[in-house]
Amino acid sequence: MEAIERELRIQLAAVYRLVHHFGWDELIWTHSTVRLPGPEDHFLINPYGFRFDEVTASNLVKVDADGRILGDPNQEINPAGFVIHSAIHRMRPDVRCILHTHTVAGMAVAALDCGLLPISMYALGYYQQVAYHDFEGPSLDLDERGRLGANLGDRNVLVLRNHGLLTCGATVAQAFVRMYRLERACQVQLAAQATGARLVVPPEPVCRLSAERSDQFLSTQGGDGYSRNPNPEFDAFLRLLDRKDPSYRD
Repeated sequence: MEAIERELRIQLAAVYRLVHHFGWDELIWTHSTVRLPGPEDHFLINPYGFRFDEVTASNLVKVDADGRILGDPNQEINPAGFVIHSAIHRMRPDVRCILHTHTVAGMAVAALDCGLLPISMYALGYYQQVAYHDFEGPSLDLDERGRLGANLGDRNVLVLRNHGLLTCGATVAQAFVRMYRLERACQVQLAAQATGARLVVPPEPVCRLSAERSDQFLSTQGGDGYSRNPNPEFDAFLRLLDRKDPSYRD
C-alpha cells in the first residue's frame, strides 16, 4: 500500500507541474485530487498557498472524506477546494483522479449558453458526454455536493457554468489527458466563433463514432490497437518533466 501511495503521489505531483507547464494554473487556486486505495476513503490534494510548480510528491496533503487533514497538523488545504472533489469522490467510487481548472478558454466556454460545441476533433471526442452544473457561488456550501454529483452522473467531463472545467478518470493519466483534450476543444471553439463564420457540425453518425473511438485512446489496460502501453501520452509528459525538473518526485 505504501508503494502504491508513493506512485500516486508522484503522478499527482506531476499533474500539478504539468498544469503549470501548460499555463492552466491560476495563482494558488484550483485543485486536483487522487483517491488512495483502501476502505478509509483517503485522498491527496495540494497544500494551500503553494504554487503548482512547488508541489511535490511529499508535500501533497492526505485528507479524509470530510477534508480533515491526516498526519502533519501544520499542513493546510483550501476547504472550498475539496467540496467539489468530495462530492464526486463520494458518488463515484470508479473515479481515482479529478482535475479542475480555471483557464481563460475553459471559463469562457463555461459562460456560453451553448456550452461545448461538437465542431473540432477534440470536442467530438466528448459528443453527448459532457455534463453541466450551474454556478451557485463559491463552493463553500456542503449541500451543493449532492447537486453537483447528480449533475455529473456517470460522465467524466463536467463544465461548471461561469466557473471552469472538470475531468475524472479511473487513473491519473485518464483524468489528465481528458483535461488536455477538453482545454484544446475550448480553445478551438473560441477561435472558430471569433471569426463570425458559420460553424460546421459533422453528421450525427460521425459525431457518435468520433466519441466512441476517441475514448478508446484512454484505455487503462493498453493493447487496444493504439499502444501496448495504457497511457503513452501521460508517460511522454512524465519524461518531459523528468528532463525539465524532476523535483516533483521528491
